[in-house]
Amino acid sequence: MTAFADLGLSETTLLALQDVGYEQPSPIQEQAIPVLLQGHDIIGQAQTGSGKTAAFGLPIVEQVDPEVPEVQALVLTPTRELCIQVTQALRAYGARKGVDVVAVFGGAPIRSQQAQLRAGGHIVVGTVGRVLDLISRASLVLSDTRFVVLDEADEMLDLGFLEDVEKILRLTPNGRQTALFSATMPPEIRNLADHYLYDPVTVKVKAATLTVDSVEQFRVEVASKDKAAKLVEVLREEGPDQAIVFTRTKIRCDQLYRTLRDKGMNVKALHGDMSQGSRDGVMLAFKGGRVPILVATDVAARGLDISTVTHVVNYDVPTSPDVYVHRIGRTGRVGRSGRALTFVEPRQGKELAAIEKHIGTEISAWSPGAHTKPAKLEERPRRHAKPQISRNGDEPFERVVAGVGHADGVEVADVVHAVTAAAGLDGEAVRDVRVLKRFTLFSVPRAEAEHVVESVDRAELAGRKVRVELART
Repeated sequence: MTAFADLGLSETTLLALQDVGYEQPSPIQEQAIPVLLQGHDIIGQAQTGSGKTAAFGLPIVEQVDPEVPEVQALVLTPTRELCIQVTQALRAYGARKGVDVVAVFGGAPIRSQQAQLRAGGHIVVGTVGRVLDLISRASLVLSDTRFVVLDEADEMLDLGFLEDVEKILRLTPNGRQTALFSATMPPEIRNLADHYLYDPVTVKVKAATLTVDSVEQFRVEVASKDKAAKLVEVLREEGPDQAIVFTRTKIRCDQLYRTLRDKGMNVKALHGDMSQGSRDGVMLAFKGGRVPILVATDVAARGLDISTVTHVVNYDVPTSPDVYVHRIGRTGRVGRSGRALTFVEPRQGKELAAIEKHIGTEISAWSPGAHTKPAKLEERPRRHAKPQISRNGDEPFERVVAGVGHADGVEVADVVHAVTAAAGLDGEAVRDVRVLKRFTLFSVPRAEAEHVVESVDRAELAGRKVRVELART
């Protein structure tokens, strides 16, 4: 098997990868990292969860000079959720080298982001609108930017950002190195690549290899007028731990949310017309496990990368086979099994056939009672019930360390679940979770830090009793 050391990365970066518990490169990393280290432009077609952030992030960290104060790399993301995820990853990769990463996105005070940029920033990760705003205020100067990454370019297209992306690209040096990553490749994205990338190398991870092996796939044949009632039946029969139900439009998303809510289900909606605050609240509730069913449009769900999703339901047949594979890749993560159910109306046989051809397998018909539920995460400890404490967002936080990490199979969601269940906190109280190879760091409100340590210490996490203590320095 290929190791990160075989890809041409420096010793400093390899040590940073050890810190975060990475052992083997994923297919997209194995193909893209050497190409980017050689200075080529790249088109990478890969889904969320394939490891594409490290595929472009590690080469950028390798080539950024921490002694040069100017912005040397720009990563454009379509949503603030993805911006934050990418920023956290790049900070981890560049920690040993002293690389400074600044996140800029809408919905947060622009003055604090301007102050961060004045203080330095070798790499800027930002949403399209906020980047343009900062450029217009002369707070972000891209004249020395040598690397530009367009992450999830197809979502930028869906959100109507492509014209603004082109404005930003025209403000960067002609000699820059550009990487474009996208789950799908519609004509508009191809056209963008033709205009702004120089002789790019195309790297494509076959979608089927990312998801199909770990996901059981079924079709649910149903008339249009019966779809909502059938969905209720399917969800009650399947009993998902967590499910994402994909709809094609925002209006359908809202309608379906109300239908399921009125049937007594614990459900939330997520789509692009919601305010950023509402979207953040829904994302936190779903990621924290407090909401088992999420009805979402493709665009809104792009920032969700959650290993605990057991089911994906395509309430509307996806617009393309690539979108289908991208959707079902939300389940069956990190070695766990998952189930994908696609509702097919009588007139949609052609779309179904195209999907089956793309994934190289026939999708079986679903029937009630003819299945076993996906493998669950181990039951997490619930000691005695405690009142959940709400946050005002201003209190000081304390860092806590737990003696388990990636090597024990622990993920961020596992930590949040364990702490909230044992200590009676709400999900928003557990912040800045960083899972390393042998231990995990997270922050909780300082006033409750001792209580958290007392409650969680020796609780069971990842099948073992875990030691927890304050990370005092």
